[in-house]
Amino acid sequence: MSLRREGPVTERLLAQITHHPGPDPARTGGRDEPIAPHAPLTRRQAVGLFEAMIQSRLQDLLSRELKDQGQTYYTIGSSGHEANAVLGAVLRTTDPAFLHYRSGAFLAARLRKARGETPIFDAMLSFMASAEDPVSGGRHKVLGSHTTFVPPQTSTIASHLPKAVGYARALQRLQRLGLPAPVPYDSVVFCNFGDASLNHCTAQAGIHAAGAAVLHAQPCPILFACEDNGIGISVKTPDGFVQRMMGTRAGIEYFAADSQDVPGVHAAALAAVEFVRQKRRPAFFHLRTVRLMGHAGSDVEANYRSLAEIEAVEAQDPLLAFVDLLLGTGALDRAAMLALYRDTDERLRRAAAEAHGRRKLTTVAEIVAPLALPRAVDLQPIVAPAAERERVFAGRLPELDQRPRHLAYRIPQALTDLFAALPNAFLFGEDVAKKGGVYHATAGLFDTFGAGRVFNTMLDETTILGMAQGMAQAGCVPFPEIQYLAYLHNAIDQIRGEAASLQFFSNGRCQNPMVVRIAGLAYQKGFGGHFHNDNSIGAILEIPGLIFGVPARADDAVTMLRTMAAAAVQHGKVCVFLEPIALYMQKDLLAPNDGRWQFEYPPPDALMPLGEGRTYGATDQDVLTIVSYGNGLWLSLRAQERLREQGVKARVFDLRWLMPMPIDAVKAHARATRRVLVVDECRAHQGGPSPLLLAELCQDPTLRGVLLRRIAATDTYVPLAAAANLVLVQQEDIERAALQLAQEPGS
Repeated sequence: MSLRREGPVTERLLAQITHHPGPDPARTGGRDEPIAPHAPLTRRQAVGLFEAMIQSRLQDLLSRELKDQGQTYYTIGSSGHEANAVLGAVLRTTDPAFLHYRSGAFLAARLRKARGETPIFDAMLSFMASAEDPVSGGRHKVLGSHTTFVPPQTSTIASHLPKAVGYARALQRLQRLGLPAPVPYDSVVFCNFGDASLNHCTAQAGIHAAGAAVLHAQPCPILFACEDNGIGISVKTPDGFVQRMMGTRAGIEYFAADSQDVPGVHAAALAAVEFVRQKRRPAFFHLRTVRLMGHAGSDVEANYRSLAEIEAVEAQDPLLAFVDLLLGTGALDRAAMLALYRDTDERLRRAAAEAHGRRKLTTVAEIVAPLALPRAVDLQPIVAPAAERERVFAGRLPELDQRPRHLAYRIPQALTDLFAALPNAFLFGEDVAKKGGVYHATAGLFDTFGAGRVFNTMLDETTILGMAQGMAQAGCVPFPEIQYLAYLHNAIDQIRGEAASLQFFSNGRCQNPMVVRIAGLAYQKGFGGHFHNDNSIGAILEIPGLIFGVPARADDAVTMLRTMAAAAVQHGKVCVFLEPIALYMQKDLLAPNDGRWQFEYPPPDALMPLGEGRTYGATDQDVLTIVSYGNGLWLSLRAQERLREQGVKARVFDLRWLMPMPIDAVKAHARATRRVLVVDECRAHQGGPSPLLLAELCQDPTLRGVLLRRIAATDTYVPLAAAANLVLVQQEDIERAALQLAQEPGS
């Protein structure tokens, strides 16, 4: 048997066309009459669908041929899934579509309804990884369209479902608040995926969130489409699995169709779309289909399927049944169908030849351009009109209150200021509404701005971050809260693989502006174990294009939040604001009741420059620099005082920003003092920023001879009670390390 099945699949299809007996007089009719008695699909519409399907099939075949020639790089195709063209035709071009990677026919059908599109040439630019690809700029082969609301997706395995739900949830919220949306309020959000993806926890999170919205009497106009080909690479899906899982799912209407019957798919799709559009409730469209020619060009099906199984699947090629319908009803004749096939193939080949010569990405700067962070001068303060500030603060403006306050007191004030200035800002998460958050960091926001803008979500971090993405793409400015840092790891891919990557894979044209607030880090006096004392932020630090800050004091929290909001609103950036739980209520620094860890409210237009740290107690006589952040800063300042009592002068530098990190400022302090002690409260190996920071310092030839040392937490989870102090960095550890470093001879 042939290991490559492109030839047999193509030969079978061309034989079906060439040897077809032709129209049955009993089945012929006018071009605008239904092509089958059980569906309203007209002959004219059916021909349009066939054109999209053939384009998709020939794109797949050509991509594999060109890959063999070393010209293309991606061969996961849509062959066998061509019936999704029906959904591309039935939905409006303003219905946002979050697509699975086997959606070539869907996109071809959708773009037939759009103006100014060149879908064949654009597809070839994408296959060829050309910098002129209008969607990704050559960064990946993606299915997307900026003009028809199809954000680019890459090799997604269900990770796009939660954000699709978030977009659907945003539409009615925007409508009720009278805020603009990028699409009509009655739009349907479409999201498709495969049967294997249905197993993924992220898929279940999205589907569950949609069903739960119905049970909470909240609109969620989303149409899920599961394209069930019965296999995930080589792993078979149990017979009846999708129907049994989804046929009676709470809150979700079930529709089904088989790609062997394209008119039936069309009728069911019309009904499903109409249900979602009118009822504003989710529906699940179960489309039975097949996968042809393996998972991708490199997949040898013969390794896990017998020849008989492969040929049985190929006999169910949906194009075979559709060809029979089109020719048997006279919608097309053989000559016209063959001409269409050959013409489409020629157009694709001409487009491929042209695309092959188009420019590729050739510099690092060009590749990473969409990930660039704004400069400090590029950020402008976001300040509400004076009257609005007077209203939301009930006449008691926080900057006029001279009393210094602690971290948990200032954060809700900063959020209040931002929400007064941004009517499209939304805050949501677990317990953030009436309760005001577990640590009262959102206290008063629900009463001031109402349930439309400040609301609780279900207890699922994937849903929270997915909702944030969908709302952001719908024109909102989300401020989602993750209750504890440990819980972020349940859903980190929603930031890493989805939110932060969107600007990159869309060449900067799509954005997920958001400020993710996370309560975290340790030092809670042994309370709660590692879930409430998570001291690992390495998973955040490795995400490209992210803005990540850790405020240790109240006034810094205010200005940092404002800067992040400006970066999100004005530059579409994903920002992570990590709030040290142990410092929320901290009021003192050196002694009980000294009040030295409370601060006044900064002026409303004050920002914290992006990537700028803060220096404490610098003098010309300093013999070392202590670099830290978060709880480590508070501990280091206490140690600084003790060191001075022992005759050792040390300055303390608060990084504040971990991405972008103020490395140049650290280097300047290193040159001045010739000794640097990095205090990292996170786990020693890849838990925190110190490995990156030290690597940068070690590589700088101007710092040759500077003594570099580090202390960090033990590589362990944080235990309960006093045992926590044995594995976390303590003030005494800092003092001891600093004294030892100060006594080492430098050069």
